[in-house]
Amino acid sequence: MLKDRVVNLANPEDVTQFLAEHPTSVIFKAGTCHKTMQGFGFLQERLEPREDLMVGIIRVIEWRAASNLVAELTKIRHESPQVILFKDGEAVFDLDNWNIVPEALEVGFAKIPPADGVVASETSSKSDLGPYLQVLEQYLTGLMNDRQFEYVYTTMFRDDASLRSREEVEVLNSIFGDVDQHINMHLMMAGQSDTAQIRQRAEAAYQQLRAL
Repeated sequence: MLKDRVVNLANPEDVTQFLAEHPTSVIFKAGTCHKTMQGFGFLQERLEPREDLMVGIIRVIEWRAASNLVAELTKIRHESPQVILFKDGEAVFDLDNWNIVPEALEVGFAKIPPADGVVASETSSKSDLGPYLQVLEQYLTGLMNDRQFEYVYTTMFRDDASLRSREEVEVLNSIFGDVDQHINMHLMMAGQSDTAQIRQRAEAAYQQLRAL
């Protein structure tokens, strides 16, 4: 499983050791908003069948020194989120921000064809859906009205930089769609956006999240 091949790179020493032990591998720089969530969801789909690849995760806010070392070694300007693919210790492909999409990742992964499997790491990355379930429960039980829920949920999602699967991202995104566009439209319409189907979509998302 992918979670068994994920390693946190919290400092420069971790980066050096990771690349020395796994010269053909992937490093993902996680940012501080939902672009990270979406990008990692797409990346996860590509990585799941690639049991030969280890994945190093750098949370750029907390572990900036590690991120800076990667930029120094690769000569690739720091961005977040960012995917960098390595082959034989050299960076051969990178993508940033909204450019981390399935079609572009396919081009990159073609540069590192499958090799023999690797020994799984004991470090893994887990996803917590609890905050979303709590907000949805408050809304669906009447503790929040439509407007309160719209603000709390979209703000939470916009600022969420968790590493989630594509399936989770799609469910979380199903209530309001593109949250950046939704928030901008909401502001332009002075809070008069249509909320007629919010409850129906929220109920469906709540059930799907509980099932994950």
